[in-house]
Amino acid sequence: MVTLSPHFEESVEYIAALVHRGVQVAIGHTHASPEQIAIAVDAGACLSTHLGNGVAEEIHRHRNPIWSQLADDRLTATFIADGQHLPASVLKTMLRAKGKQRSILVSDSVALAGMPAGTYTTPVGGQVELRPDGRLCMAGSNLLAGSTASLVQCVGNMVRMIDIPLSDALKMATVNPGRHVGGRGQLAVGARADLMRFRWNDHFEIQDVWLAGERVHASY
Repeated sequence: MVTLSPHFEESVEYIAALVHRGVQVAIGHTHASPEQIAIAVDAGACLSTHLGNGVAEEIHRHRNPIWSQLADDRLTATFIADGQHLPASVLKTMLRAKGKQRSILVSDSVALAGMPAGTYTTPVGGQVELRPDGRLCMAGSNLLAGSTASLVQCVGNMVRMIDIPLSDALKMATVNPGRHVGGRGQLAVGARADLMRFRWNDHFEIQDVWLAGERVHASY
């Protein structure tokens, strides 16, 4: 998979060549125009990388890359539901626009996930500040420098923030992304046995994890 901004002249040829080789192309970190985005999708782009993020802080209210990607039903959008990247109202609206079948949860989790609040130096981003509320920012600013939430936490956030059924949130983290990686993320005869057993009480309590049929974690 390759994420790119289709604002340069050679985008169409590059995307078509990648798709021909079996590479999935996503649009992200972009200031591309609506016309450039439409052409990129025509060439084979099929995903939007963490939609709503990776764009300028100030954009045109109508002609911008967010609306263009939300409106195109050929694009499946990935969303960071860590409670920091997208406000609940924005995430709810975007989810309604794309529909649950064309929405995927991603974490954007970085190496500092699970670390205590403080200032750190990272290979990507340099000086960053991890705040007590879990927000990771470039030091001295409010600009995000990744996320410290796990994908499991993002699934739980979707249920609490957007008030959707847990089953729908789980599909966005399993079945939906699985369509883009050879049919992974589903319970079916002959499918790869990547499984997680858990309890749900407004948050996840993970009990067991299996990877390719082998239990790699047990809470007891």
